[in-house]
Amino acid sequence: MAAGDIETFQRDGIWFNRIEGESRTLGSSFASEAEAVKVGRSAAATRQVQHTVRAEEGPSTDAHVYALHPRDLIS
Repeated sequence: MAAGDIETFQRDGIWFNRIEGESRTLGSSFASEAEAVKVGRSAAATRQVQHTVRAEEGPSTDAHVYALHPRDLIS
């Protein structure tokens, strides 16, 4: 992920969104993954950046990328 991308993640059973490179979360917390993903996806689309969902906060190999930013499609 690059700085500015949106990340949706879980911390202690509560879901959050944040802008990559920032420590604070974006908006409020969510009780369900579906709610957080919907808001995170919308924020990423508005900013035209990549959106990634992680099962837990921090580095993870099980991240799911919902939308690639055009910069990531250039070979």
